[in-house]
Amino acid sequence: MHIFSNPYRHAEQRINVPQIIPTPSIDAAKPVALLARCPIAKPTPLVDVRALAAHAGITSLHVKDERDRMGLGSFKALGAAYVIASDAATLGGEDLSSVLADRTYVTASAGNHGLSVAAGARIFGAKAVIYLANTVPEGFADRLRDMGATVVRSGDIYEQSVAAAVKAADDNGWSLLSDTSWEDYYAVPHVLMEGYCVLMHEIFAQIPQVPTHVFLQAGVGGLAGAAAAMARAEWGDAPQIVVVEPEFAPALMASVKAGRAVVADGPVSDMGRLDCKEPSLIALKGLCDDADIFVTILEEEALAAMPVLAQHDLAASTSGGAGLAAVLAGFALPADARVLCILSEGVS
Repeated sequence: MHIFSNPYRHAEQRINVPQIIPTPSIDAAKPVALLARCPIAKPTPLVDVRALAAHAGITSLHVKDERDRMGLGSFKALGAAYVIASDAATLGGEDLSSVLADRTYVTASAGNHGLSVAAGARIFGAKAVIYLANTVPEGFADRLRDMGATVVRSGDIYEQSVAAAVKAADDNGWSLLSDTSWEDYYAVPHVLMEGYCVLMHEIFAQIPQVPTHVFLQAGVGGLAGAAAAMARAEWGDAPQIVVVEPEFAPALMASVKAGRAVVADGPVSDMGRLDCKEPSLIALKGLCDDADIFVTILEEEALAAMPVLAQHDLAASTSGGAGLAAVLAGFALPADARVLCILSEGVS
């Protein structure tokens, strides 16, 4: 485990990203209202895992369990599907199930984002084309096909599949729906991250006390950025916010160290959903304001945590349990710590 304190927290100096890039939204009202119209939507549980807290030597551990979010298996159900639902609601009409019949959404995915795009497209009559890197398991590609999406393999890493999706959108006039942002592309991912506000909105109503520590795993940083912004808006400086990345894909930590967005270097990580080498600029900008510490965990630390989580009914992939893995790997926590983690997906 490597730990790096955020030099931009409470500092006048800002990280070097374009001023036009927005910070994450903290307005949960719109996604909450839109979600209320979905018959399968319901809050996910916040679990008080007392036995695991005792195992970690801390006072309490609450885990937001996203493994059954809207039947899609991860928090990502709140993102891309929300963007597509927003598009449908904007067009309006009596029958929203076909209002987007002439639209094709295209994206790259390292995992569950693609499922959210496919689900949203199917609900509102649109088409979905999902670009996958060659390292993404074929079983996941089959799940996308079963949901009616067209799957295209391109590149050996996530960033290469993103480039292919961008080109396909330009070539075909399709709607690009990425879960990461860059200088000329930020409006859609800003809305997408707004959908993640629902998760924290639920936590505020569920948690008995303000946590002292919040652990947020990150790939491009969408979930971490949205959750951290919401936590600061609700709880101020009370919790210490810790962002957790794979040692092999330290996109955020490397960028914070460099003072600008950089492409991190490293081999393929078992934490595949987090194996992103380049950060979302929206997330990077927000986390430089909101996060206290950036942490990278080793592959063996993530893998060692999974049997422990399973023993406490928290079975997950190494990506979904990475925040908890950092707690179990020996991050220095006081005995009176009240920790909040997000179990972002189940076993893949």
